[in-house]
Amino acid sequence: MIETFAALLFAHAFTDFAFQSSDMAAKKAGREWAALAAHIAILAGLTLLVGLQLSWALIGVLALVALSHLVIDIAKSFAPREQALAAFLGDQAAHLAATALIASLFPTFWANSLWANLSWLPGALTLATGLLITTRAGGFAVGMLMAQYENDAPPEGLPQGGRMIGLLERGLIFLLVLAGQPSGIGFLIAAKSILRFEAVSKDGANPKSEYVIIGTLASFGWALAASYATLALLGQLPPLGILPVPD
Repeated sequence: MIETFAALLFAHAFTDFAFQSSDMAAKKAGREWAALAAHIAILAGLTLLVGLQLSWALIGVLALVALSHLVIDIAKSFAPREQALAAFLGDQAAHLAATALIASLFPTFWANSLWANLSWLPGALTLATGLLITTRAGGFAVGMLMAQYENDAPPEGLPQGGRMIGLLERGLIFLLVLAGQPSGIGFLIAAKSILRFEAVSKDGANPKSEYVIIGTLASFGWALAASYATLALLGQLPPLGILPVPD
């Protein structure tokens, strides 16, 4: 079952965070059926790819994955714009629960696939999923959190610079946690604090310094949670042989 869950989670994560453009997301939010259909088609294609097999289970899994994802996405589209973060987190929690339920209903889905003899593949899929959720999904979550503060403390600097810094720092945290070196995160925090010190120290009562602190803590918190969740899932899968296995 756990291999099936890892494979289905990979399909979901890459559908939502790698193969969905901002334009498609906006059209989905407006309940445009062409965008919803394209999104579900990508999900079905990835699910078919990771679970390719000659069995009736494939049809059942594809149907449940597509239907549950469609229903959850439509429900999310009714959320008020000012509750974007809550809607995003609720949406992803619902997708996670649906994925776990489908995996429990079809526990041998992965074992019957053409890739079942590749014992390392579920771990590799989990690594890719974890990295994507840590970096890309984390960027969306932190961005939604910080949107409410942007008018009071508008960011300065390079266009998209803050977003790129966030991606890189969450990626580094992911690598450090999975390499068994979480202490290195302290050096990352110290380095960022030093680099940011001059900018925020000149602000005085200006809320920009608080804006930076909130964004940094949110980014680090998301990265740590996603990284340790990835490590926990990897501990339930056949070892890759390149990472320390959690006790």
